[in-house]
Amino acid sequence: MYKKFKAVSLSHKSASVAIRELVALDEETCRRLLNYFKEFTDLTDVLILSTCNRTEVYYSAEEDRYDEVIKLIGIHKGIENLSQHADSFLNINDHDEAVQHLFRVAIGLESQVIGDMQISNQVKKAYQWTADEDLASPFLHRLLHTIFFTNKRVVQETSFRDGAASVAFAATEMVISFASEINEPKILICGLGEIGADVCKNLASHMKSGVYVANRTASKAEKLAATCGFEVFPFQDISESIHAFDIVVSSVSMVNPFVTRDNLKNAAIFTHKFFIDLSVPRSIAPDVEELPGILLYNIDDIKTKTTQALKKRIAAIPSVEGIVLDGINDFNNWSKEMIVSPTINKLKNALEEIRQEEITRYLKNLNASEAKKIEEITKSMMQKVIKLPVLQLKAACKRGEAENLIDLLNDLFNLEKPSDRAEK
Repeated sequence: MYKKFKAVSLSHKSASVAIRELVALDEETCRRLLNYFKEFTDLTDVLILSTCNRTEVYYSAEEDRYDEVIKLIGIHKGIENLSQHADSFLNINDHDEAVQHLFRVAIGLESQVIGDMQISNQVKKAYQWTADEDLASPFLHRLLHTIFFTNKRVVQETSFRDGAASVAFAATEMVISFASEINEPKILICGLGEIGADVCKNLASHMKSGVYVANRTASKAEKLAATCGFEVFPFQDISESIHAFDIVVSSVSMVNPFVTRDNLKNAAIFTHKFFIDLSVPRSIAPDVEELPGILLYNIDDIKTKTTQALKKRIAAIPSVEGIVLDGINDFNNWSKEMIVSPTINKLKNALEEIRQEEITRYLKNLNASEAKKIEEITKSMMQKVIKLPVLQLKAACKRGEAENLIDLLNDLFNLEKPSDRAEK
C-alpha cells in the first residue's frame, strides 16, 4: 500500500530554459490537471510542483504512468507532441527514490541556487492544491509534514539558508532594504531578461505598489507586470524620467550606458536615490555616483555578497543531508508501521469482541458500581495483553520481518475471517 510513490521530473538539470518555459504550469493549469487526475484516473497522492526551474508530478500508482502524465501535461498546455522532449523528463519509478527526491527538492538541495528560500513555500502551495482536490492519502500528508519539519530543522540548525546566494535574490534584498528607508518609494525594474524577471518575481511577494517594469519588448513587460501586479513604464521614456524613481534596478544589455550624468544632473534630489546595475557591460555610467545623493551598486558588489553566502551554504550541505536522512528514516519507519496497522486494528477488534461477549455474560447480576469496575479492569487487561504484540510488530517492521509475525497473529486469533479473505 505504501510502496508505490513515483515522480516525473523536468528541471534545470535536464532541460533548457526554452523547454522549461514550454511546460511551465501556472496555478490554474495545476488545479485543472489535479481535477482531471481525480475525476478520470486512479492516481492518488498527486502533487504538481511547477517553478521557473522545474515542473514535476508526484503520484502513487501500482504501475508506471510516466507516458500518461507527460501526455496529460501536453494536452493541458496545448502541446501536440510533448513526447518529443521525453529526454528532458526524468522518470522516477522507484518508491524510495521518489520520496528522497521530493525531500531534496523541497529542502533546496536540488535547486539551481543551492538552498533556495522560495522552494519550501512553493511545495506548500502545491500541497494545498492537492489537499483542496482531496487527492492526498495519509501517506502524502505524513510525507509533506515530515518534510516541513525537516526544513524547520535545517533553518534552525544550519547556515544553509543564510544570505542571498543568487544575483537576483541579493538584488531583491537590497531593493527591499532601500525601500524601507523611503516613504512611498517609486521603483523601476529595467530590462526583463532572466535576472531582471527573477528580481520582479522575488519582489512581487514583498512590494504591492510603486513598482514599475520596463523592457524594450513591451509585450514581455506587460505580461510580467500582469503576473506580479506591477505597472508598465515605457522603455523609450526612461532616459527623460529616470530621476523620478527612488530605486532603479537595471539589467539592460547595451554597448554603452543608457543612464548617464546628463539624465540626472538637473534633477532635484532631496533624498538618496539608489541604482543597482546588474548589466555587463554596465548600463548605468559609473560617474553618476559623483552626483550628490546618488548611490550606485554594480554586479561585482552583488556577487561579493552572493559568493560569501554560497560558500556558507555549500559548507552546510553535509549537515543538511544528515538532517534530511533523519527525516527520511523517520518517515520510512512510519510507512513500515502502516503496513502492520490493519493487523493491529484487527487484533484490537478481536480482543474487544471477546471482552464485550464476556462482560455481557457476567454483568447481568451486577449493580452499576460493580459493572463500572469490571469495565475498567477488563479494558486495562486488554491494553496490557495487546501492548507486547504491538511493540513486537513495530520492531519487526523496522527489521523487515513483519510478514511472518502478521501471519502468526492472523492464525492465532483468526483475524482473517472468511469475509476478509473474500475481499482480497
